[in-house]
Amino acid sequence: MKIAVAGYGAEGESSYRYWNTPENQVVIVDEQQPSHEPPVDASVIVGEGAYSKLAGYDLVVRTAGLAPRKIQTDGKVWSATNEFFAKCPATIIGVTGSKGKGTTSSLIVSILRAGGKNVHLVGNIGVPALDVLPEIKADDIVVYELSSFQLWDAEKSPHVAVVLMIEPDHLDVHTDMDEYVDAKANIRRHQGCMDVCIYHPTNEYSRRIATTPTDTHQDEYCDGGMDAFYRFGIASEGQVYVKDDMFMQDDRRVASVDALKLAGQHNIENACAAISAVLCIEPVARKMIEQGLSDFTGLPHRLKFVRAVNGVQYYDDSIATTPGSAIAAMHAFDQPKVIILGGSSKGAQFDEVAKVAAESNVKTAILIGQEADRIEQVLREQNIATVNMGNDVAMSDLITEATRHAEKDDVVILSPACASFGMFKNYNDRGDQFVAAVNAIEEL
Repeated sequence: MKIAVAGYGAEGESSYRYWNTPENQVVIVDEQQPSHEPPVDASVIVGEGAYSKLAGYDLVVRTAGLAPRKIQTDGKVWSATNEFFAKCPATIIGVTGSKGKGTTSSLIVSILRAGGKNVHLVGNIGVPALDVLPEIKADDIVVYELSSFQLWDAEKSPHVAVVLMIEPDHLDVHTDMDEYVDAKANIRRHQGCMDVCIYHPTNEYSRRIATTPTDTHQDEYCDGGMDAFYRFGIASEGQVYVKDDMFMQDDRRVASVDALKLAGQHNIENACAAISAVLCIEPVARKMIEQGLSDFTGLPHRLKFVRAVNGVQYYDDSIATTPGSAIAAMHAFDQPKVIILGGSSKGAQFDEVAKVAAESNVKTAILIGQEADRIEQVLREQNIATVNMGNDVAMSDLITEATRHAEKDDVVILSPACASFGMFKNYNDRGDQFVAAVNAIEEL
């Protein structure tokens, strides 16, 4: 086959390895200089408009962030996600949402591994799915973190779909919110009679996705498949909820909330979703659920405790690239807070961030990046003190300023509510710089 790998980052690199076999003729195509270095012997086409000139290819494998509408070809448009779902022999638990995907996916994996299962964690969390496909056996379990980009043109859905909180995001790439939600709805759209979707208890976008008519909706032989969607956190819907500091299901104690080592009410919700997903496919004893919760202490840059110095606690939440993520971080602590907000635009609004900042004891907001002025405007309307440090500032100076405003028993949080580009390579780089700067603070 003649195959074009469209977009060459981490996923494109994985796709090239997968399809680059003697029977295929594979070409790397990118409109910009690839972020990863192509193999020296690879055929490469780079230049503006490259995606619109793909006639003559049997297969065009798009990278996740490349909109399908940008590809013009007379061949089949495909993706690593579609290939994995078509070939994977194991049960797949898919997790999507605007925030919490990585944490929830990791909690599911930790619980299943504590219960003795062989589990593979792939997808948006950073492990290209096709790289591990040859290792997967039929009795394994795959946990696939799925972004809207990976779901955009998905032709199959996971056996268990988990839909977390959805809020406006990636509107710099998607045409509008409807397209964003519709892309995510593919996690549910192709589910079969024996599949199940569990979704956020209060979020309207999540409900829209969960109630999306499935391919089997009109199938007279599908007994009840169209109704297999339930809210986690709600006792009456058979999924895991919290009562008296216990995770419960059907009035039965499942695990102690104290086993969860992550801060914030949003992480208790994530744990409800994770345990619910596990129990949909695998009976796991309470002791093993508690062990799985306890074993997972958090992912880097996800409201991760860095250090307490001079009586001030510092938390790295660089993954918070949406307003809802920053709101969850502010809700996680009762103490007075200094928060670092701002970055590059993703088309979000910040009014609710300002409102929650006023309600959750934020003393000062340190503002950075392209969105600093917009955020400052809405914060001032809520009488929140601000320091606007603009686009060109070192992380060490940000930490110095944040520390100047923090007192004993306060919390300093990097939870920007924005993307990182312009000032940093990505959210990992932003978080790594924050951690390094915090670790450089001297004890008094």
